[in-house]
Amino acid sequence: MKIFDGHADIWFDVSAKRKNGEEHIVRDHHLDRFKDGNIMGGIFIAYLDENVADEEKEMMWMVNSTIHEIKKNEDLYNIIKKSGDFNKGIVSGKLNVLMGIEGLRAIKKNLDWLDTFYQLGFRHASLTWNEENDLGTGAKGDENRGITEIGKAAIRKMNELGMVVDVSHANEKTFWGIYETSTKPIIASHSNARSLCDHVRNLTDEQIKAIAETGGLVGAVAYKGFVDLDKEKQTIERYIDHIDHMVSLVGVKHVGIGFDFCEYLHADRTGKDMNPKGLEDTSYAQNVIEELRKREYSEEDIRKIAYENFMRVIEMTFEK
Repeated sequence: MKIFDGHADIWFDVSAKRKNGEEHIVRDHHLDRFKDGNIMGGIFIAYLDENVADEEKEMMWMVNSTIHEIKKNEDLYNIIKKSGDFNKGIVSGKLNVLMGIEGLRAIKKNLDWLDTFYQLGFRHASLTWNEENDLGTGAKGDENRGITEIGKAAIRKMNELGMVVDVSHANEKTFWGIYETSTKPIIASHSNARSLCDHVRNLTDEQIKAIAETGGLVGAVAYKGFVDLDKEKQTIERYIDHIDHMVSLVGVKHVGIGFDFCEYLHADRTGKDMNPKGLEDTSYAQNVIEELRKREYSEEDIRKIAYENFMRVIEMTFEK
């Protein structure tokens, strides 16, 4: 069954490899694994490493690299920009991509950047990565600091434009500020249940329920440290436990998949050490489908988790 991956740092990888003069990066470095895992596409993300000095310059390079990659490989991508585009991608068989920005710290207080991102095809953003910035506070920031007034304005503008609002990486105060501000569904593209794995990047049951109240969804994340704190339990079975738990809380229509595979991000990573056993990289993605079948999910419900729930939320976001 096809899977829409709610979080993949592809544009970050494209940007890094473009600095080395490479072309056709997704085709050469990612496409085979996507095919092996039957990944139809996903939310492809541009984000800034926490050690970047000139944030605006680096973001411009990353956006330019992204547009260059797409233009050089137009046969590869279906970029989701408007209602109906998601289904068009399913039919065409191209990589079905919602373009996203993980963390808006580079824009500082200049919300005109959102117009620029939108015109370039981006339809998703989160206010923060893990840091504190002009818009809000990430998971590693001061727990007493939340969303700012300019951050609330950014959420309202994203709602108006038709951009998916993502709360993964936000701290709790920022989360609730986004929840109270947004008039459109919100998503946590790559987060798990804190009641099963007590990590600050995971969501409380109350947060999961709040996301569902907006019509949004949570994409279960495959980073092993968010699956379980016990290394012996960092398995695909435990990953599915998170899906089970969230489905039991809010129903199947509010749960998706947001793998956040990391094997390609840095040259010194082996590719087999960031994710749970049985879900080591993108090529293993169909193991999730098989595990859901073992737990007697219906094919209809598996299809919702695999991609239809993301399609629904994206379509709702595009509604004026």
